[in-house]
Amino acid sequence: MNKENLQLRRLGENDHVTTFDCGDEDLNDFILTDAPLYYRVRLATSYVLEDSITGEVVGYFSLAHDRISLTDFPSNSAYNRFRKQFFAQGKMFKSYPALKICRLATNKSAKGMGIGSMMLNTVIESYRGDNKAGCRFITVDAYNDAIPFYLKQGFVPLSKSDEDATTRLLYFDLESVKDTKTK
Repeated sequence: MNKENLQLRRLGENDHVTTFDCGDEDLNDFILTDAPLYYRVRLATSYVLEDSITGEVVGYFSLAHDRISLTDFPSNSAYNRFRKQFFAQGKMFKSYPALKICRLATNKSAKGMGIGSMMLNTVIESYRGDNKAGCRFITVDAYNDAIPFYLKQGFVPLSKSDEDATTRLLYFDLESVKDTKTK
């Protein structure tokens, strides 16, 4: 597989992925079965990264709107510390807009090739560069085995309350990405 042959494509309700195996049955089932339904009922939009020569889907991600809310924190004081970290002078809201990465998976055939980082960077750059609806954060409920990947990409745990859960809520601050364009 040549990375230069990879194309990102948004899936619609009539688009179906017929083969994909990342080694996780839940992630496989979503892209093979559920993605068109989620699109049709406007719960999530999925994107596939495919080889333009072979047609192989080497990875996918699914996105939805989210928020970081007062109720995500174990206490009001924990929320206030979070809020002051990012919005010291701003109006106090009970939630802040975010984009949720619902699913992100790389096909077994492309593991270790940087496909996951490539897809994640695509999401970050698309929302950093063209923030159409006011979105400050990206969130993900990361499976435990994926947490090191997200931490390496700059995501941070939202609180300590889910340390022992099967998934952990992580966030990424879009303002942490420095503008690479010269002015």
